[in-house]
Amino acid sequence: MIRPARQNPKRDPSIALINVIFIMLIFFLIAGTIAPPLDSDLQLVDTAGLEGREPPDALVLREDGTLSFRGAPIDADAYMSTYETGPVRIVPDRNASGPRVIEVSAILRDLGAASIILVTERALE
Repeated sequence: MIRPARQNPKRDPSIALINVIFIMLIFFLIAGTIAPPLDSDLQLVDTAGLEGREPPDALVLREDGTLSFRGAPIDADAYMSTYETGPVRIVPDRNASGPRVIEVSAILRDLGAASIILVTERALE
């Protein structure tokens, strides 16, 4: 009596993906513990109460979309005519529109800015 050939069941392709994700999870768990923690007796400087100020050479983009430099209103052409070389720093208001930030960045690049740096606030919690 001849037996029919045994058919191999099809393997689920998601098993390989699950294995790769599991290996990546283990890698990041191990790699995350390599960095030494801060000394327990170290006390970081608290800057929460300090008044925030823009860098002195930064162009400020206000909420209404207008630009100012060192407290005086200015347009991009006038700013770039007085600006020297190097990156242009823009301090956008938190409520300034994203398209306006992109528009101002494009105008400054067209006027000769080598690079644009957005100055933001970063909190360490």
